[in-house]
Amino acid sequence: MLRLKNGRLYDPARGVDGLVQDLYVDAGRVVPAPGPEVRIDAELDLAGKVVMAGAIDLHTHIGGGKMNIARALLPEDHRGDRVPASDLGAGGFMHAGCGHAAPSTWTTGYRYAEMGYTACFEPAMLPANARHAHLEMGDIPMVDKGAYAMLGSDDFFLRLLAAGADPRLIADYVGWTLDASQAMAIKVVNPGGISAFKFNTRALALDEAHPYYGVTPRQVIGALARAVHDLGLAHPLHVHASNLGVPGNADTTLATMAAAEGLPIHLTHIQFHSYGTEGERRFSSEAERIADAINRQGNVSADVGQILFGQTVTASGDTMGQHRNHRHASPDKWVVMDIECDAGCGVVPFRYKDKNFVNALQWAIGLELFLRVTDPWRIFLTTDHPNGAPFTSYPHLIRLLMDRDFRNAKLDEIHPEAAAHSQLRGLTREYSLYEIAVMTRAAPARSLGLAERGHLGPGAAADIVVYRDDADREAMFGKPEYVFKDGELVVRDGRVVKVVNGALHAVKPEYDKGIERPLNDYFDRYMTVKMAHLKIADDEVCACGASKLVPHACTRHSS
Repeated sequence: MLRLKNGRLYDPARGVDGLVQDLYVDAGRVVPAPGPEVRIDAELDLAGKVVMAGAIDLHTHIGGGKMNIARALLPEDHRGDRVPASDLGAGGFMHAGCGHAAPSTWTTGYRYAEMGYTACFEPAMLPANARHAHLEMGDIPMVDKGAYAMLGSDDFFLRLLAAGADPRLIADYVGWTLDASQAMAIKVVNPGGISAFKFNTRALALDEAHPYYGVTPRQVIGALARAVHDLGLAHPLHVHASNLGVPGNADTTLATMAAAEGLPIHLTHIQFHSYGTEGERRFSSEAERIADAINRQGNVSADVGQILFGQTVTASGDTMGQHRNHRHASPDKWVVMDIECDAGCGVVPFRYKDKNFVNALQWAIGLELFLRVTDPWRIFLTTDHPNGAPFTSYPHLIRLLMDRDFRNAKLDEIHPEAAAHSQLRGLTREYSLYEIAVMTRAAPARSLGLAERGHLGPGAAADIVVYRDDADREAMFGKPEYVFKDGELVVRDGRVVKVVNGALHAVKPEYDKGIERPLNDYFDRYMTVKMAHLKIADDEVCACGASKLVPHACTRHSS
């Protein structure tokens, strides 16, 4: 048994806010304080140190074809980035790897762990590409993984919706998709818009009919939100709304919230969906209006997708949006591709510049959203890696949220007109350590239904992070003193000391298996693979590299 004594705990799931308390770890779990007869095998004195559960990234692009395209498209991203640790020569237990915006699978795991992250979730896994995505995620060491299956522009679903199918049948299809692809949640990207792009449509408003199926994005959102709710999934429908990056899209974002009709909905990278059209440049912040709407509507949660300045690459299933953005590619090369009858993806390199008016205002809009949404349980820390910035920038983002003077100093450095157009300087809020623990640990665990993660109570998986309490929060969160994964010490002083494989998390919903009859006929007629070949068995997904499969049961509700 391991005793971690005298640490200052921040554990919001149990309401613990800076309480000095001992933790006990046995067989990979946090356990109650033992009696005097129990032997303590090892002990660490954490006096003055900050202790939190392992961090959880709710939305990070770490697996699937789009990231491999990004890696192939940007060899310079790898040439210019160091090998992740000097331990390669000293211990030989780490694989070589590199990459800043699109790091290798090995580097991804090492760098997440070195920041205190122990679980990461890929938000856009195409069911037809799920096997590849799981193989790629299985290659990522150190962290638990999971993925959200993409629906909403797939031909089978759109046919059901256009035909006015019973919501129970749609829920069966969604349940089958989750089960077959070993997914954790459902994601919709530009609802119906990826499909509409294939019919030469360049924009699709929320209430505009699809040129072929005749259904609207609002109907897509409503049907999928209902199906996710009826299947009993913990995580709401994960929505990449229409009109990403388009000035004036705040109206679409507010209407998207309403499209859920009171059902739970999660709006992703909401910074990219909070734009107005005021001013001479016809680009302005609508962060206040969007944050007020989230504050009023308890069924709505969001992650921000903060942009940070520098070189990155945008990789998205939103082919419509990526085709629109390709003219801004930096360096000037890009890829947009179609995938089966389901969806597509686009990869466009991009450099965010602090002296560029639009980029600077985007930066300020994201921070405004963080500071204006009052409930840290419903706003999540993300950069939409790598679309807004690489995940390795999280410590810098945390400092911006916790240190007003630092934030204002950075505000002084951006394009002066953007700074003048923003209300950021007037926002005095500074996040506390407790709120950071909510936003990066307890809230993602609750949103995803990870009962054994995101907290430090008895029975929790012993994913534990220990930080030095440094006034420079960027330095503090960038280099933990200790990271434990399932009770094993894996990082010391910000460097990996042991390589482990994480588990895969997937939901197991209840659905009528009879949906496979029409699906089998559909695959035979329209798809290039058999239905049976798309399905991934439990033993197969573990063979992809995960240490184990962690199934999450769902209880189906009546529609």
